[in-house]
Amino acid sequence: QVQLVESGGGLVQPGGSLRLSCKFSGLALDYYAIGWFRQAPGKEREGVSAISSTDGSTYYADSVKGRFTISRDNAKNTVYLQMNSLKPEDTAVYYCATGWAVHPDPSWYDSWGQGTQVTVSS
Repeated sequence: QVQLVESGGGLVQPGGSLRLSCKFSGLALDYYAIGWFRQAPGKEREGVSAISSTDGSTYYADSVKGRFTISRDNAKNTVYLQMNSLKPEDTAVYYCATGWAVHPDPSWYDSWGQGTQVTVSS
């Protein structure tokens, strides 16, 4: 059974930084992707970033390019999302999920964590 646990969310001022962690277990696949998604109140869940377990290929939403960086530590079964220059519009619950390929569509992912709240406010 695949399990994912997010951590690292919190309250930060505009322009600040946070690093989210997604620790996963139970993955028996040699190839998978880990994606980060976010959902703000009243909005649909959107893909933020994703990374492949093998070749390191990545995806970034246009809204976060140049500010967010995704990375992985396969030995620790953990994927990170470094978020810099945060803006109030980044406020959302952030989720990580496992999927078959790097893709921004949430329907490509089948196991999800419980989410961690990120609030950007002065």
